[in-house]
Amino acid sequence: MTTRTVLVLNGPNLGRLGKRQPEIYGSTTYADLVGLCEQWGRDLGLEVEVRQTNHEGVLLDWLNQAADDETPVVLNAAAWTHYSLAVYDACAQLSAPLVELHISDPKARPEVFRHTSYVSPHADHEVVGQGVDGYRQALEHLAGLLADPT
Repeated sequence: MTTRTVLVLNGPNLGRLGKRQPEIYGSTTYADLVGLCEQWGRDLGLEVEVRQTNHEGVLLDWLNQAADDETPVVLNAAAWTHYSLAVYDACAQLSAPLVELHISDPKARPEVFRHTSYVSPHADHEVVGQGVDGYRQALEHLAGLLADPT
């Protein structure tokens, strides 16, 4: 079985999972999430690289590299989802599948600004409101696409 690399990219404040607003984002820590994603990836025949940054330019560099390398991406852009035209432009370059992911459901949140996504116009699939299990669902979706790209 050929292993395919998938990037799981996380934006601002996601490194604080388990500490920040657990009533919204759950009690799973970021370190636990990384381990879960890597294990789910192995189970699916994927090599998963999980990254997190609080610096938008770093995320843009990762997305640009994914575009150049044609690497599939699971993207939780967090707050940048709702206002970053730079993230919108970077996602537009991706030719491999892109799954937009959010632990909570932004459209169900009371803050109106969260109801807009600059990622979704370029996403092949969205997983929202499933907690950290959404990462497993996103990886399963990508594994299915990569196994049968038609």
